[in-house]
Amino acid sequence: MTKKIIKGRLFTLACLIMALPSSGQGLVSTYEKSNHLETSTYEEGMAFFHALAEKHPEVQLIEEGPTDSGYPLNVVLISRSKNFDIQQLKNEGKAVFLINNAIHAGEPDGVEASQMLARDLLENKKMSRLLDNTVIAIIPFYNIGGVLNRNSGSRVNQNGPKEYGFRGNARNFDLNRDFIKTDTRNARSFSELFQKLDPDLFVDTHVSNGADYQYVATTIATQNDKLGGPLADYMKKEMLPFHYEFMKEAGTEMTPYVNIWGMSTPDMDYSEFIDLPRYSSGYAALFNTIGFISETHMLKTFEQRVEATYNYLLGLITFTNTNGKEIINLRNETKRQIAEQKEFVVSWKLNDKECDSILFKGYEAERPVSEITGQVRLKYDRARPYEKKIAYYNHYDPDVTVSRPDYYVVPKGQWPVIERLKWNNIEMEVVKEAREITVEVYHIVSFKTQEQPFEGHYMHYDVEVEARKELVQLEPGDLLVPVNQWRNRYIVETLEPQASDSFFNWNFFDTILQRKEGFSAYVFEDLALEILEQHPEIKEALEVKKKEDIEFAQNGYAQLMFIYEHSNHNEKAYMRYPIYRYLKQ
Repeated sequence: MTKKIIKGRLFTLACLIMALPSSGQGLVSTYEKSNHLETSTYEEGMAFFHALAEKHPEVQLIEEGPTDSGYPLNVVLISRSKNFDIQQLKNEGKAVFLINNAIHAGEPDGVEASQMLARDLLENKKMSRLLDNTVIAIIPFYNIGGVLNRNSGSRVNQNGPKEYGFRGNARNFDLNRDFIKTDTRNARSFSELFQKLDPDLFVDTHVSNGADYQYVATTIATQNDKLGGPLADYMKKEMLPFHYEFMKEAGTEMTPYVNIWGMSTPDMDYSEFIDLPRYSSGYAALFNTIGFISETHMLKTFEQRVEATYNYLLGLITFTNTNGKEIINLRNETKRQIAEQKEFVVSWKLNDKECDSILFKGYEAERPVSEITGQVRLKYDRARPYEKKIAYYNHYDPDVTVSRPDYYVVPKGQWPVIERLKWNNIEMEVVKEAREITVEVYHIVSFKTQEQPFEGHYMHYDVEVEARKELVQLEPGDLLVPVNQWRNRYIVETLEPQASDSFFNWNFFDTILQRKEGFSAYVFEDLALEILEQHPEIKEALEVKKKEDIEFAQNGYAQLMFIYEHSNHNEKAYMRYPIYRYLKQ
């Protein structure tokens, strides 16, 4: 089906490109008024969409929830039928396409492309047919606090516009690291909106940093292995080939996101970006939504970048409108599979042996000596373009796989976790009466922690756990989370401590990593003797440890701690993960 679309170009790509930002008809954006040199302020952008809604009954503006800026998160719904009930539209077979703009407010290409695209979809008769089977939802400004914080210097490598917003939000969070941990009101409101829309396709618009090359546009698609199943196959074999061809025919040829930093250059080969759930497209993948991130190149002009973003969105809408039913059916099939799936990969590692070959258009690199530092620097020579085959490592293998329990037990005291489960529409059962059950309890054996803060956290990684069967007391108000839902991936990848973006790794449970009680050595010394006399197994283990570890044998306090840890005086909460796995017998 898709191959026919590529060949026939639907009702011809030329008809669509006629509506690129040059007609000057209808509402005119700040970008167009300024001869493509400026981007909208928050007030100007919202005024554009308010005017569009007043002019066209097919448009509705909705205030979803608060953001850290004090302004609400706005979403623009475009429905040709003038029906804005999402569930009714889904029942009618409409595909939902969600576009998120200005998550990094200094990267405003999508802000301008979305304004013009919304107008053109409504006012260009040929383009309006793209709304036959698709409902468009646009977040004009996600990082409102960053948009309000305008400047002309923070994007030091970026070629325009004259002024733009700032990457951090009103509390200086990078919102494209916040989708799982949800530290901000922005992310909370987004989660609730995302669950209401349950979009079939999601796009987050960006401007890229990094290497220099010929392309204006690059793309991040949800990592294929991580998305998995028939939905991933469809994205890789049908959707992406169409999108690349569409962009090429539109004059804005695209390549996979150039995941290159420092002194490396693309001709040294590069790997596919792994979009963990902290990122927007990785979050979307947890709910079986195909996610894309548009990344235009910072060194190209603002006009070139906006045009490329416009084409990027137009191509995906074109595909979705024609193939929406197939996407919806595949998503529904995937949802059923996820609800029944027994094992989940919670951490991935790059396969550095298997790669694809792609034709890449770059610039030759030089490494002269810096006139400032006296050290070797990197410099690209645009007078020496090249086109060559390079290795593209785009396969990831499972690193950590877990089997699902029947339920996760979340004690009522873990309210920050419970809140986030609720924001993401996770079904939960409230315990009515106290009772004892046998569960699997993780004990943290080891972990590492980043030395530098990352988005307000010192993240953990390389977590090792030991699962033990224990009897626990359920209290009224505790929650049982059944793992038979189509949202299972969110449940597992947040509650399993070894998952890359688990709540454990994001420091939600750091209080268990610190002892609350202890002992005074001079007092415990006599009690320790009694413990060893009463528990010969502890005494034997102590002697073995001293023989195996010379440093331990010379450390009196460490030996007392060993006895303490193996006695009933050791506090039960220490290193004991407070979310339990319940497997019904």
